[in-house]
Amino acid sequence: MPAASAKANKNTGAHMKTRITELFGIEHPIIQGGMHYVGFAEMAAAVSNAGGLGVITALTQPNAEALAREIARCREMTDKPFGVNLTFLPAVTQPDYPGYVKAILDGGVKIVETAGNNPQAWLPALHEAGVKVIHKCTSVRHALKAEAIGCDAVSVDGFECGGHPGEDDIPNMILLPRAAEELKIPFVASGGMADARSLVASLALGAEGMNMGTRFIATKEAPVHDNVKQAILKASELDTRLVMRPLRNTERVLVNEGVNRLLEKEKALGANIKFADIAPEVAGIYPRVMRDGEVEAGAWSCGMVAGLIHDIPTCKELIDRIMSEAEAIIRGRLEGMLGR
Repeated sequence: MPAASAKANKNTGAHMKTRITELFGIEHPIIQGGMHYVGFAEMAAAVSNAGGLGVITALTQPNAEALAREIARCREMTDKPFGVNLTFLPAVTQPDYPGYVKAILDGGVKIVETAGNNPQAWLPALHEAGVKVIHKCTSVRHALKAEAIGCDAVSVDGFECGGHPGEDDIPNMILLPRAAEELKIPFVASGGMADARSLVASLALGAEGMNMGTRFIATKEAPVHDNVKQAILKASELDTRLVMRPLRNTERVLVNEGVNRLLEKEKALGANIKFADIAPEVAGIYPRVMRDGEVEAGAWSCGMVAGLIHDIPTCKELIDRIMSEAEAIIRGRLEGMLGR
């Protein structure tokens, strides 16, 4: 879609005002979380043009200069707010975080999704530039820490989520209301989110919106190989596996030949396993999968929510459908259950 017509897109569906839509200046309380080798400008712009919050993944870009170019590309495709995901990894050789932060600030981005290690060291510079920060958390204690250090919002990731669910294994039916009991800052639900039912349930459990990852990969605009979209479409809720649990770096991934090899190694080596043992199934897998379509190559993140994904719509079709169906659930089904 040309940039001009993308910008001219008029969004339909119900309008919903929550603390998250107010915080980020977006029309609908739906966020596309950062995803490795998925969160390019095309993805972020498509979600933002549809009234949600699109997010570029910083570490998919090889360096800060490339991120600056990606932000500029996104600006050409949308005039709506979009964010950048910055994941802080415990690596021996650290990425150029100062450079990435500078690219975000110089690019005028006003929303940053942080993940991984504590982002406290970067908050003063971000807040000074007027950036709102939402931090991804897999537990209430981490969410409270994010609130204490000054994050503006958090994304609460339940055990269902694709990617890294942490080590507590608490699903969203428990995690979200627990977060609501403890937090003062707004939060969105992440993990298992796919449709209007997900959104309404999240709001009922105390969230101010939802974050979707796997669902957005299965859209027309997602800049990934069609093999990836078809694999998600074909998968059921039974087709994910947890890998790297012995290394306390648990990741939920779609089962495939490479993942089965990895699990066999974990079983055989037990507590003696080292990252080097599974590197062939983990290291450098994302470009092979997302760009080249080698979906059997190894571990790539996918949520249980694959079982709820039955089509490949445009981002606008998806978000409009979620919002109109959410209104129907609230006004029709739920209100209709209340006695007069």
